[in-house]
Amino acid sequence: MLSQRWRRACVGLCGGALAAAVLWWALPSVPGIAGSASAPVAPAASLQGTEPDGVDSLGGLNPLPGAGSGPLAYAALRRLFDYHLSTVGEQSVPAIAQQIHLALDQTLAPEQAAAAKRLLARYLDFKHALFALEQHWTQLPPGSQSVRQRFDGMQALRARFFNAEEEQAMFGLEDVADQDALARLDIANNPALDAAQRSAQWATLDAAMPQALRAERDAPRAILHLEDKARALRAQGGSEDEVYRLRAQALDASAAARLAELDREDQAWRGRMDRYLAERAAVLKALAEAPESERVAALDSLQQTQFSELERKRLAAYEP
Repeated sequence: MLSQRWRRACVGLCGGALAAAVLWWALPSVPGIAGSASAPVAPAASLQGTEPDGVDSLGGLNPLPGAGSGPLAYAALRRLFDYHLSTVGEQSVPAIAQQIHLALDQTLAPEQAAAAKRLLARYLDFKHALFALEQHWTQLPPGSQSVRQRFDGMQALRARFFNAEEEQAMFGLEDVADQDALARLDIANNPALDAAQRSAQWATLDAAMPQALRAERDAPRAILHLEDKARALRAQGGSEDEVYRLRAQALDASAAARLAELDREDQAWRGRMDRYLAERAAVLKALAEAPESERVAALDSLQQTQFSELERKRLAAYEP
């Protein structure tokens, strides 16, 4: 499901956990958060117009520990957790946890929701500990041996917070991907292999890759290829209806509709940026001889009137 266009973009070696660890510098210890009864917190702006990952699977969730559970439960819960926790920095961790609690209460039976909240608390503690461990890993010398140390250390850390069933369901596919990446790195760094031998060994890994991992690996490529075809169709004079049909055939009608909405949002954003950059240039020209403080104040006022706080953080990427 295309809940967000690039939310599931490709990640690097030791993917989800290691690549995301830097987001957890602000992660506090949050004891007692499961019992919080404070006023509801609005979802982050970056999640508006998206659908929570994992929530569909939770609709048929089996009871969690104490009543027997299947792997689907834990996998769906982690997707839901990560969907909301992707906004760390935009919102505080306690506020995000409160939103997850609300989603669990709305989706699960009370006993299931309580167990899921306990799992969330352990997941937050794991993420917090992972960041601390990452500080040590940054001191390791570069190379495949250091990467393997990271992977082994991450697995050892997870064992402190999750049982074998939970770990396999929540991280199993990620581990397979990391092991595949480590194997490819070993092949690439093996001086005894020539180019043909490397290609042959990589092809062997490709053939042995589980279908689920292959589908996850290829999904971003498929979207990029589809968008290339959409751009080519437009360049040839194709209408937006034709682009919609192209996407619907490759994905489904709802995904095509969401991509069309994103196109409209992108177009609107580009229009706003064009107007802002033109006005910014005019301000700088008019105040060319003014003190620096006056120019800064004028630009700040211009930004304040046209963009939200979150949007203003993106402006530097567009300014000359």
